[in-house]
Amino acid sequence: MLSYCTNVHPAEDLDGVRAQLAEHAEPVREALGADVLGVGLWLAADLAERLAADPAALGALRSELDGRGLAVRTLNAFPHRGFHQPVVKHRVYEPSWTTPERLRYTLHCADVLAALLPEGGRGSISTLPLGWRTPWTGHDEDAARRNLNRAARGLSRLAERTGRRIRLAVEPEPGCRLDTVADALAWLPGCDTDHIGLCLDTCHLAVSFADPAETVRAIAAGGVDVVKVQASAALHVEDPAAARAELARYAEPRYLHQVRERGPDGIRRCDDLPRAFDELPGDGPWRVHFHVPVHWRSDGPVRPTTGVLRDVLTALPGPLPDVEVETYTWTVLPEPPTDLAAGIAAELAFTQRLIDDREVS
Repeated sequence: MLSYCTNVHPAEDLDGVRAQLAEHAEPVREALGADVLGVGLWLAADLAERLAADPAALGALRSELDGRGLAVRTLNAFPHRGFHQPVVKHRVYEPSWTTPERLRYTLHCADVLAALLPEGGRGSISTLPLGWRTPWTGHDEDAARRNLNRAARGLSRLAERTGRRIRLAVEPEPGCRLDTVADALAWLPGCDTDHIGLCLDTCHLAVSFADPAETVRAIAAGGVDVVKVQASAALHVEDPAAARAELARYAEPRYLHQVRERGPDGIRRCDDLPRAFDELPGDGPWRVHFHVPVHWRSDGPVRPTTGVLRDVLTALPGPLPDVEVETYTWTVLPEPPTDLAAGIAAELAFTQRLIDDREVS
């Protein structure tokens, strides 16, 4: 099912989530003329814990979703809380998978998703790629693997109890312990891959300059499943020096915007766009981790990497996994939209056309 991720909305309590369903998700569904709209819920840790322990509140949420023509098949459990604070940056990677807090949050999200899925349904939960790469020790490595396998056992017990199978989707991201898909493919086989696979975020993939078709082939050869695709686009700039003024418009203070430069000696790295102007030579093309709308078009020097999304959807074999449009940056764009619901609807319609084109070909 195609969904849009609700982490674009700042709500972190139940009243706020219910309001975003009424004020955004249902209007998006109506704008699309769809009978049912997929929403990939983001639930802050405190709310996930409350819902997991309160069947009445969870039942009321499911009734509200049903009444508004909304369906939940996937959750985004990457941000733990505070995703719309004035400054998020590295805090989005906390707590890491080395901690019991990350394990507990993920299993609470699984309990919630199981209650929202149809009987016998399947779902996915995307999660962070272990944590930020520093500091990271051998002890951290062992702790993260233990906790992910504990999560897998919890998901197995949940399936036995509810009849609903939920899989965890680890999402490689630049700068993290699992920076690239190749890193994840080297790490994940030590986990329970029946319950743990990949979340293939096409913005993150683009930033790494990896070839989409080759990446999909490597995933298949590595014996790891793509459990979820996050449909997203990064920024591409062919000549960063000439585009400095335009790029600077995206150097906002809330989120981390990792930059990669493709040079003759390989990929050069910088952890945030404001620093990249001083730390990178700028004599090769840049890719910037800034989730811009996937349907955005530009004739200027700064362009979206929508072609990477198209190529991934084309290369993936068989039926697609959960596909979630994740543009959480609408409110920090240089020119934020006046009608957010219309923007989300346009993104979803564009992505659905890409999916339809894939199925026709």
